[in-house]
Amino acid sequence: MTFVDEVKNAVTPRAALLVIGVLGLQLLFIASYVGALHKPKPTDVAFGVVAPQQMSQQLVSQLDGLPGGPLDPRTVGSEAEAREQIMNRDIDGALIVSPQGRTDTLLVASGGGTVLSSALERILTQVEAGQQRTVRTVDVAPASPDDFDGLSSFYLVVGWCVGGYLCASILAISAGTKPANRQRALIRTAVMAVYAVAGGIGGAVIIGPILGALPGSVWGLAGLGALVVFSVGMITLALEALTGIVGIGLAVLIIVIAGNPSAGGAFPLPMLPDFWRAIGPALPPGAGTWVARSIAYFRGNAVTGPLLVLSAWAVAGTALTLLLAMRRRGGPDDGSTGTAPPSAGGSTAV
Repeated sequence: MTFVDEVKNAVTPRAALLVIGVLGLQLLFIASYVGALHKPKPTDVAFGVVAPQQMSQQLVSQLDGLPGGPLDPRTVGSEAEAREQIMNRDIDGALIVSPQGRTDTLLVASGGGTVLSSALERILTQVEAGQQRTVRTVDVAPASPDDFDGLSSFYLVVGWCVGGYLCASILAISAGTKPANRQRALIRTAVMAVYAVAGGIGGAVIIGPILGALPGSVWGLAGLGALVVFSVGMITLALEALTGIVGIGLAVLIIVIAGNPSAGGAFPLPMLPDFWRAIGPALPPGAGTWVARSIAYFRGNAVTGPLLVLSAWAVAGTALTLLLAMRRRGGPDDGSTGTAPPSAGGSTAV
């Protein structure tokens, strides 16, 4: 047999399609990360203005008309209200105009992303200079000194997501090419739940008490971590049950390629292009990053929506995994009779 014949026998159509699929994922990875992160700039940042009534609307119009539309300004009644809206994550910053002096106050929250707070300071300094005024910056929710650029929340959630889809992938391939029957699907779901709890607690302890990178409730972060890991793991198992080994690639597409650059981690959501800003909150990395920052810096505010997003992924993944397993029919060879074939080591594959 010639070398060419050996290559033809080795490279099956299925293998060729998988290689092409991997190439596609690679190119999408590059396009997504570079597209989202190569030119960050603030756009329509929710921004409050506290000013005397006679100049409030004029200032809002001026800020709304800045080139490039960096701000989405709105009038706020008082400094106390502006601070509360920042802590509730309704706005990202606010300008408090002094009615007597010529020094105004800029309220920011670097815990939501130091890049965004720095951008707001730069923009408002230029605006104030044009009015022969100065501005001093007050950080309402400062990032921890050990949380450089406010990235720890993002890296924590990325770690949880990686653990979720890697664990699900291992559970699926441990049985070779056999898809999950009902018994195997239940076992995988149970293992995924236990792993998620362990991963959530472990990540929270590492980033909190051990490294001191994030403040906030350790148990709050641990619960979030368990939900992130479980949601990512179960949607991966569901995709694998639906499409086989291709499901691993689909999970990477959703979580890594689409989810990570749109999560608001490296750059907060208001600094991302429209497409990534739109999809980020609906994907596990974005929802998880938002909640982690809220727990750490914003008294746990504004977490209901993102937690519902994570819960929806978890419920959908679990339901689809179990439904697809229940629809399978097979004999002893696939374990549907309750006697799954032993693995090489003599144990039952899951």
